[in-house]
Formats: sequence, structure tokens, C-alpha cells
Amino acid sequence: MNAAPEEITSLVGREVYSSNGVFVGEIEDIQLDLDARAVTGLALAELNHELFAGQVSRSTGVIVPYRWVRAVGDVVLINDVIERYDAGEPEEDGSEIEAQPESR
Repeated sequence: MNAAPEEITSLVGREVYSSNGVFVGEIEDIQLDLDARAVTGLALAELNHELFAGQVSRSTGVIVPYRWVRAVGDVVLINDVIERYDAGEPEEDGSEIEAQPESR
């Protein structure tokens, strides 16, 4: 079965959840590596402020590495690493969430 490819911009506006079902945020933009022609991150806004309390201000979004994405459908599922970020646990792969000011 060959599904028709979707445009990258179709991800904008989708909600992002951890694999445990915790709401993380809403995709506001996509981070690209133009040389590799690959998506490298998802810029999230409308964050679940309980997850990021004390670490990200309300006027800031975050960029989640795209390698954390597990599934894309009506919503986007990412690894539960985001919940470990909330607990302050270090990541095995050394990756971090980048805080970014919102562009609104």
C-alpha cells in the first residue's frame, strides 16, 4: 500500500502526547536540517505547564528532538523521556530540550 505523502506543514497544530498519554504541547513549527533534508525537531507551544514548571516560562516554547517521535497520526506520540525531564533525570543519549521564546 502506497500512502500519499503528507506535507510537513500538516504537523503544525497537532497535539503531542507522551507514550504514557500525558499531554505535552501543540506543534507550532518544525525544525529542519536543509542539508540532510530531514526533520530534526518539533517546536511546541501551548505547553503542559505542569511538566515544565519552574524550567520554562509561560512565554517560552520548547523544541523536542524528532528522534523522540514514536508515532504520527491525528496526534503525535513521543517517548516518555519528557516525563523524566520533569523529574530532573539525565538523558542517556545526552539530548536536551531547548527552550525557545514564542514567536506570537
